[in-house]
Amino acid sequence: MQKDIEITIAPHHVDNPAAIAESLAKALNVSPTQIKHFKILKRSIDARSRKVVYRMQVRAFIDEEYTAEENRLTYTKVSDDKKVIIVGAGPAGLFAALQCIENGLKPIVVERGKDVKQRRRDLAAINKQGVVNTESNYCYGEGGAGTYSDGKLYTRSNKRGDINKVLQIFVQHGADEDIMIDARPHIGTNKLPHIITAIRETIQEAGGEVLFDSKLTDLIIQDGSVHGVIVNHEQEIYAKSVILATGHSARDIYELLNRKNILVEAKPFALGVRIEHPQDIIDQAQYHCDIRSEYLPPAYYSLVEQVKNRGVFSFCMCPGGIIAPCATGLDEIVVNGWSPSKRNNPYANSGTVVQVTLDDVQGYDPLRMLHFQAEIEQKAFEAGGGNLVAPAQRMIDFVENRLSIDLPKNSYLPGTKSSMLDNILPEFVSESLRGALPLFGRKMRGYYTNEAILVGVESRTSSPVRIPRDKETFQHPQIKGLYPCAEGAGYAGGIVSAAIDGVNCANAILNQHKH
Repeated sequence: MQKDIEITIAPHHVDNPAAIAESLAKALNVSPTQIKHFKILKRSIDARSRKVVYRMQVRAFIDEEYTAEENRLTYTKVSDDKKVIIVGAGPAGLFAALQCIENGLKPIVVERGKDVKQRRRDLAAINKQGVVNTESNYCYGEGGAGTYSDGKLYTRSNKRGDINKVLQIFVQHGADEDIMIDARPHIGTNKLPHIITAIRETIQEAGGEVLFDSKLTDLIIQDGSVHGVIVNHEQEIYAKSVILATGHSARDIYELLNRKNILVEAKPFALGVRIEHPQDIIDQAQYHCDIRSEYLPPAYYSLVEQVKNRGVFSFCMCPGGIIAPCATGLDEIVVNGWSPSKRNNPYANSGTVVQVTLDDVQGYDPLRMLHFQAEIEQKAFEAGGGNLVAPAQRMIDFVENRLSIDLPKNSYLPGTKSSMLDNILPEFVSESLRGALPLFGRKMRGYYTNEAILVGVESRTSSPVRIPRDKETFQHPQIKGLYPCAEGAGYAGGIVSAAIDGVNCANAILNQHKH
């Protein structure tokens, strides 16, 4: 007999099969010897009371032997006759390619950046010398921004597609099986490069192509239909289906579409700073302790407030992480955050951002939100003084409108410079943050402190442009065969939702082939 049940387990027993079996037996009123096997379905930390526990959804096998399930996906060779061009080798592009192969279509992935191994050198130059390669950085290259953005797999996109299939593909390519059960699954930036490489090798072994240093510079369009792409201004690649999975930072793609009179639309986004605390402060607040137990991971938080009818919220929280320089162009500062798999750095950081609406930026230009975003990033660069040094301020100093005499130690490698963030951020963003931060401090003990640093600017939370598409066919309303996809088109917000959108675009192409 199989029985699904929820149990609570003390943190020091979370990896103890005997303790879990005993807890199951007690909850089910059977002997522990009757529990022949159990399978953890979901696992989360409950820190609502002073006694922190793990909650587990478990399937118990009572007086019944367990036979392991084989979930491994296999990919057969694809032929050359049905090609799909996929622009971008981020999560959306790679998962679109895998789904194309599953559907019997040959993917040709064109990626402007380098493979993971070559990309590392350019990231080292960013961190150590403050030098940005505009074609190979934290956002451009194999795996896209996802490769170096922590590997958070938490999503609310369960109505859009098969989350478990996405997670299973990651496990099949080297991710820890814990991502299948954890409430907030996380791979870790140190592990992602190997996983991304393994996914690319799967694509290539099945007959797909992945072309690096191949920047989309034009679309080949005839009679309202796409016929292929031009890369690096010279190489023509032909196919009648093109998935545009270029990510939210590829400004040249929006400009290309706008220049060719292909419809794009201004889209709201969010803007703010990345806030970093010593991890100990967050642990003490969330776990109600002086010292975090060795059996608990570094604590996470999620905060949201309304300030004068404007949303202010934490975003992409990285326990035990670092703040990273994520500019894609020259003379701009963009910050993001990530954590290694063990989340063992001494700091916790989170984007803390304010809603920016279409009414906040005047005009009718469909790229006006993009230009507004770029102006803020350039101001941040000027305030930092160059070499990707970021403007920063202590939290209470910011709220009380004074320049910080000094700055706390922090994880941002290119360095920080004490600055008045008011001079960089729009007034409505500064005022909203100023109102929200003390309120966050009331929700979470210790949060509102001058030990916390605000680093500017967190500006790439989502795309400031939407590339429209038909809800049924996923094609651009003007261009047959052009499939705007994932974050860069305004239809996803994270690794898993981007992967799902890539899968959905590939399936939409298969449906078109059937017709």
